[in-house]
Amino acid sequence: MPLYMDRHDTPGATAEDVAQAHAADLTVAAKHGVQFLSYWFDPDNDGVFCLAKAAEAGDLTAVHRESHGLLPNEIISVSENDVLRFLGGIHEPVDKSEQRSPFRAILFTDLEGSTSLLNEVGESAFMVLLQEHDAVIRRALLASKGREIKHTGDGIMASFELVANALECSLAIQAGFRNRAAEEGKRELRVRAGLAAGEPVDHNDDIFGAAVNLAARICDAADAGQILVSDVVHRLGTESGFRFEAAEDLALKGFSDPTEVFQLVDAPI
Repeated sequence: MPLYMDRHDTPGATAEDVAQAHAADLTVAAKHGVQFLSYWFDPDNDGVFCLAKAAEAGDLTAVHRESHGLLPNEIISVSENDVLRFLGGIHEPVDKSEQRSPFRAILFTDLEGSTSLLNEVGESAFMVLLQEHDAVIRRALLASKGREIKHTGDGIMASFELVANALECSLAIQAGFRNRAAEEGKRELRVRAGLAAGEPVDHNDDIFGAAVNLAARICDAADAGQILVSDVVHRLGTESGFRFEAAEDLALKGFSDPTEVFQLVDAPI
């Protein structure tokens, strides 16, 4: 179902007024086939924005007309990927003195056979598949408090403050692709994932360091559908109740000695 954002001019409105209006919207939304996802109040500019799914833009207008009569000044169609990227990038500190640990869990994903898939289906169809691929991963990132660092062309690099969140996200990503494959007419997309953890250097909205390099190489070594992790991620994940298969020593590009990796099997029961 398409995703829309509408804008209302609300001069003189308070946060309580807006909350009451939104509550009224929710009481009739299902009647018009609308699913509200969120709303924002901008008191400095006397505006309100609503994010919702609907069959067509006019359904939002119908809801607002019936619930309180405050009709939107503008309704625009928005991309789910753009919204997920925006929401996943927000961090609102509790106060200006907030200090966060430099420790991060790093996740890399990679789409199996992306080059051959591009050659097979053509650029236009491939871009549609890539958008669906990105949406699956970004939904999982948003739910697991992950921060998308960058898009790698056929995968995504992300960081997490907690190893448990990174592991939950990895499992959610694989579940998302399994669910997508079960949909009739959907072409199967298979993704591998690699995780490591440490204290990367954060610079210009990118991160660098040994943990980043290790996560990327572990991802390269994984089979499609696998989630492989470093020893640090394994140790912290085990403490949180995640289950892994026995260790395996792999020769990773750029690393002189074999590296111990573990395959993530399941989340805590």
